[in-house]
Amino acid sequence: MIEQQSLRYSRHILLPELGAQGQARLGASSVLVVGLGGLGSPAAMYLAAAGLGRLVLADFDAVDLSNLQRQIMHTSAHIGRPKVDSARVALEALNPEVELIGIKRSLTAETLPDVVAKVDLVLDCSDNFATRFAVNAACVDAGVPLVSGAAIRLEGQVAAFSGQPGGPCYQCLYPADGGVDEACSTSGILAPVAGIIGSIQATEAIKILAGLGQPLFGRLLLLDASLMQWRALRLPADPNCPICAVQDRRTDNVGQRASPPPSR
Repeated sequence: MIEQQSLRYSRHILLPELGAQGQARLGASSVLVVGLGGLGSPAAMYLAAAGLGRLVLADFDAVDLSNLQRQIMHTSAHIGRPKVDSARVALEALNPEVELIGIKRSLTAETLPDVVAKVDLVLDCSDNFATRFAVNAACVDAGVPLVSGAAIRLEGQVAAFSGQPGGPCYQCLYPADGGVDEACSTSGILAPVAGIIGSIQATEAIKILAGLGQPLFGRLLLLDASLMQWRALRLPADPNCPICAVQDRRTDNVGQRASPPPSR
């Protein structure tokens, strides 16, 4: 088994910045993927291929024919099946060593805290602000890193948030009353754009979990695929943010919060 793992992850282990220790950290890590669509498909597949120890897969929806243009984890044979079940088939075929846990319901502000508290990092691959805000609040409360992605038309964005005091959170970027949901079903999306953004989310997750390079903490990465141009913007913390600023004040009242949780 050890020899097979060494061969499977040999190209990771060859990287001086990652090596066997970094690969071991990945194998001991747990990630929640919220949404198994255009972003969650490539993200989950790359995380499984990379040797994550546990993937928690959350999606309430079923596979539809219109999904298959961009949601590469699902196939025509799985139309009508829950996306969680379709994802399990694909990921088990890709890497049977990864533990897979499925959640076939909508995650809400009430149910998210318990789920987030049991993972080391969250990938938000959802498509609506209500879920994004709830995921962000749960991550800030638990001190769990969050990697958020979005894609529509020929545009995409990725940001990472440490979940620790002093840094920004998703709601610093989008106030709760300032966002308008747009859907691919009405606005359209170029299929590979979703793959690009989902792949970057997986890359950031691996970097954070393995201690590799410099994560996107405090930065927003924007893609204009029509020109194939990238922009990186600094994302400061909002001192009046109702989520992370309030959490910082709580931390000040009770003493310094602990460092990010170890791999579970």
